[in-house]
Amino acid sequence: MSKILFVLTGVDHWTLADGTPHKTGYWAEEFVVPYTAFKAAGHEIAVATPGGVPPTADAASLTTDAAGGQDNADHIAAVLADSDELRNPLPLSKIQLDDYDAVFYPGGHGPMEDLSADPESGRLLTAALESGKPLAVVCHGPAALLAATKADGGNAFSGYRLTAFTNAEETQAGFADKAPWLLQDRLVGIGADFQAGEPWAPHVVVDRNLITGQNPASSAPAATELLRMLG
Repeated sequence: MSKILFVLTGVDHWTLADGTPHKTGYWAEEFVVPYTAFKAAGHEIAVATPGGVPPTADAASLTTDAAGGQDNADHIAAVLADSDELRNPLPLSKIQLDDYDAVFYPGGHGPMEDLSADPESGRLLTAALESGKPLAVVCHGPAALLAATKADGGNAFSGYRLTAFTNAEETQAGFADKAPWLLQDRLVGIGADFQAGEPWAPHVVVDRNLITGQNPASSAPAATELLRMLG
């Protein structure tokens, strides 16, 4: 049995370019699908957030349409309600990577607000990357990679092949012209080799121990790849 750490956003909003707050948080599917797969495989789960605040699920991710049907929506709601780990998250500042065998970052627009500039998350990501332990980051979760600054000032993920929520998807979701910045552009800006798949289709990129998924539909194959790495 392995111990897998989920790192989630601690905010319930994303500040748009005009300064207005957009209600958000983490995307429920991107937590529930991997969480369920890891539990079914017999692994132990822990959840951490900045400050140890209970994370907020984006209300849009709980709808029947977003979940892909009422049965899926009911399953997501049941898992969230039953998760002691979500109700009692650990403070990110107290996390020691040595205590975990793998790390998983779900998305939602929340990470664009806090994890993108969180130095504690950045240090954890850098340590996880350098450790060789499986590190999976999905959708807007790769915003957290922007804070992974090395001692020389460069980004730890520069030169890595990866993916994340694309400019095309942000445009189709209706936020590209409202966002203060676009994730794909920022990841290219730190020197990542960004690889975009078709909008909304499952797309996972693996480079060494780094697993990245483009969108909510990529959370399941990203979890599968992490389980494969754990053996």
